[in-house]
Amino acid sequence: MITVAQLTRLPRRFLKYYDRQFLPLLERTGLSMREIHVLLFLANHPGQDTARDVTELRGLAKSQVSQAVEVLAGRGLLARRADGEDRRVVHLEITGQGGPLAREAQALQAACGRRLLAGLTEEEQTVFLRLLERVLEETEKLEKERLS
Repeated sequence: MITVAQLTRLPRRFLKYYDRQFLPLLERTGLSMREIHVLLFLANHPGQDTARDVTELRGLAKSQVSQAVEVLAGRGLLARRADGEDRRVVHLEITGQGGPLAREAQALQAACGRRLLAGLTEEEQTVFLRLLERVLEETEKLEKERLS
């Protein structure tokens, strides 16, 4: 039987492992993990391209997203584009210069997922991911209940 302690340890352990996989990239580019998170979010979620989307869906603080966007835009990795209908909305897009970095980060991200599941058969991976999705959905429901 899985314990609450095991459930709370899993995300911390994985994030520690995950972040370590990006260290060579961070050292080479001088970017922070927060900036990589923003870049990855934009690369992985086409159409969800505002700072608000990153804040709400990635769970980063507005100030963190704003700082990351400033750094990424300042380095020419992101561009800002005003929305055609609502000037208050600014869309973020990965530039041609930022594309190779985003793809490299996505490859590291995918490798982390493959390594995590490497000890499972294909069938076990499918079952695990399906169950994980259900647990995440339940977690979202519980969070919404708490907020209402």
